[in-house]
Parts: sequence; structure tokens; C-alpha cells
Amino acid sequence: MRVAGIDCGTNSIRLLIADVAADGSELREVVRTMRVVRLGQGVDATGAFAPEALERTFAAVKEYKKLCDEHQVQAIRFAATSAARDASNRELFTSKITSILGVEPEVISGQEEAQLSFAGAASVRAGKPGQVLVIDLGGGSTEFVLGDQSGPLAAASLDMGCVRVTERFHLDGLRSRQSLEFLDSTLQTLDGVVDVSQVDAVIMVAGTCTTLTAQALGLKQYDSAAIHGAELSFAQMRQATASMLSYTREQRQALGFMHPGRVDVIQAGAVIVERILDYLERASGHREMLLVASEHDILDGIAASAAQRA
Repeated sequence: MRVAGIDCGTNSIRLLIADVAADGSELREVVRTMRVVRLGQGVDATGAFAPEALERTFAAVKEYKKLCDEHQVQAIRFAATSAARDASNRELFTSKITSILGVEPEVISGQEEAQLSFAGAASVRAGKPGQVLVIDLGGGSTEFVLGDQSGPLAAASLDMGCVRVTERFHLDGLRSRQSLEFLDSTLQTLDGVVDVSQVDAVIMVAGTCTTLTAQALGLKQYDSAAIHGAELSFAQMRQATASMLSYTREQRQALGFMHPGRVDVIQAGAVIVERILDYLERASGHREMLLVASEHDILDGIAASAAQRA
């Protein structure tokens, strides 16, 4: 059946229209698109959605509704993540989305977000043995899901993302003592929850990670085919994050693979990735792991679940 999955995050809102088998096992992409709306603008500080952020989001949903109608979509699932969990005025958000789309948005838990991310991302390693750790670095939160060929084994959702860190630490500095202590203490909560000691590959998904992969690969323009499945060492990723952190705003803006909506938050994302790599090395006893970029993520999981439900 033809379904649509909508992933409404803190920084972006994305749509996937796909033909999916009833059990969600096969997915053929029809349309995949994204708008950076910064729904989470100011939520960390105020606890509520800003009126202008809501308007940007509603405008994008109207576009997506038109696409769904044009492509004769039979079922839609709209999943909202970190920013919507935190906002005090989320009822205004959900009622307006329902009126536009005809489907009530679901504000999913961090745990379900993690499971959907694994379902979408793990396909990049299909058929390969060993444990994998899927890391979905978003605007407001980051999901960590440990699993193998049988599915997820453990998961955690941490309240650290590129928008949240940008807004909270832009005055002190992204590499300030306060910022690094916040990231390291947040990552420490994975201890005893997600055991990374036997992980063979780390699958990194979402815009921050794919953008940094483009940097590591030396791409001139964003190339999904080159990024999806790309394998990097920790050293290569660290080189990419260091380069990104050295750039001025104008230099970041001039990068051919940089989405305009990511220019102001990518450096916070780079710092988060650096601290994640440090944590993984310590927690695994410096076990050698491969980094793998995936263009398939929570959005694919949402679309597949829409078919299963219908």
C-alpha cells in the first residue's frame, strides 16, 4: 500500500511517501523531502513553541498534505519528537496539524523514537553479523539503540541535540567547560543501560551526521548515494568535526553540501559527535568500531509502521 511517514523533529520536518508491504518488510521510495522549520526554536529556554516556529511548521505540513493527495496516499503517520515532548503549548500544535492533515500527530516517547530509528537505519547493515549501535542525532535529543539481526536489544534517548546545545551554550561557547560537562554527564547515563562493549559498527543517521560524513568524504555537493553506507574511521570523523568547528559562518554557508537550515547548528552537532566518539572509546575499552552513515532512519521506520497499522 502507499503510505506517508512524517517525522517532525526539533530542527526539521521530513516526509517520505513510499509503497510498503503490509508487514513493513519492503519499502519503495516515491517521494522523500525535507524542510528546516526550527520548530524547537526557544523551547529549551521558554518551554513553549514560538508563534513563528509554528507558522513555519504549519506551512510545511500544508505542502506535505498536497503531496500526499497528489500521490494518492492511503495511510499517514505523523510522529513528533523531542521539541513536542517539551512544549507546554503542544495542544495548539496538535490541533492545527490535525485540521490540516486529517491525521492526529503522535508525540512519541524517546523509547519509541529509538526503536523506529533502529528499524529504519539497521537496513544499511542487513545480512552482516555482529552488534550495531544506531545513533540518531537530532535537534533536541539523541537516540542510542543497540541491536543485532534479531532487532533492538537496548535503547536510550538523551536530551542533547544540535539545536538544544546551540541555544543553551552559544554564549559560553560550544566547547566551554559548561558545555562539555553537560555532554559528558548526559552520555554517562548510558552506563548500565546501553552496553557498547561488543559493538562492531556504529550507524549514524540524521542531518548532522550525514553532513559531517559529506565533509569527511570531501564532497562538493550533497550526494545521498555516496553518503549512504559510507564507512569511516573515528579518526576520519574527528578530522571532519575539527574542520567544521574551524569554519566561520560564511565558510559553512558556502559548503555545497550544507543545507541552509543547518548552518547555525552544525557546529554544536560536531561537538556532540566528538564527545560521543570519546564516550564510545572509553566505554568499549577502546574496541575497534566502524562508523557507517545511513540515509535511512526514523522516517523509514515511521512509514513502515504506518503500513503495519493500516
